[in-house]
Amino acid sequence: MTTTTFTIRHDGVTIPVSRGGRGRPLVLCPGLCSTQADLHELTELLRRDHDVVTFDLRGHGLATRADRYSFDAFLGDLDAVMAELDLPSPPLLVGYSLGADLVVHHAAERPNPVAGLVLVDGANPVPEPFLTEADLPVFRAMWEDQVARQGSEVSLTAQDILDLNLELDVLRPAILDRYRKIDRPISMIASTSMAGGGDGPAQRYNRLWRAGVERLARELPHVSTSWLDADHGLVFTHAPQIARIIRRLVRC
Repeated sequence: MTTTTFTIRHDGVTIPVSRGGRGRPLVLCPGLCSTQADLHELTELLRRDHDVVTFDLRGHGLATRADRYSFDAFLGDLDAVMAELDLPSPPLLVGYSLGADLVVHHAAERPNPVAGLVLVDGANPVPEPFLTEADLPVFRAMWEDQVARQGSEVSLTAQDILDLNLELDVLRPAILDRYRKIDRPISMIASTSMAGGGDGPAQRYNRLWRAGVERLARELPHVSTSWLDADHGLVFTHAPQIARIIRRLVRC
């Protein structure tokens, strides 16, 4: 299968895009601190059945740095990619983590037709914010460590990432309003232990995550849900299972 690459200039940022595979169109949107290179295994599996387009968000992977890293700025990156694509039919949108939130907002607010959405551990209508005032120092230290380990793969600072997570804490409890505007099939693939195992704060985060998915299923029963026994890194650790779920959903 031949893969083509090209770039899109948008909002002062250069966004690298790759496309390859065969079958129905699919656009795969990475999440915060993940790149199309990170999602290589899932991408290659999906390309067996789909014409897959994927890309790097601003400040990630091969994309250039930006002056702002707000939710709207990242949504603009997805919008720009979708506007440039010449696809034979509406694509399935697959988003991971932040990418799931982006595809929900795009499908609800933009005129581009889509075939459906698959949301991998994101776009979760959690009943209350994740981050309390007491959590901020812990999360800042966690993101500082994450940025140091990823090096040049991510241009965002720990504060940029923390600010975006605080923004998501405001957006996610109200995201059901966006879901209600989408008239295409929607499927959620969720991790059973989003924050990992153990005691302490992880238990609260996992409880909130499950409560959000259960709220989605309760209020919007047409949204299908699949659970994987994994943490938030499921897109890296469980790529074959995710690909099989997507393949099964598309065939239904």
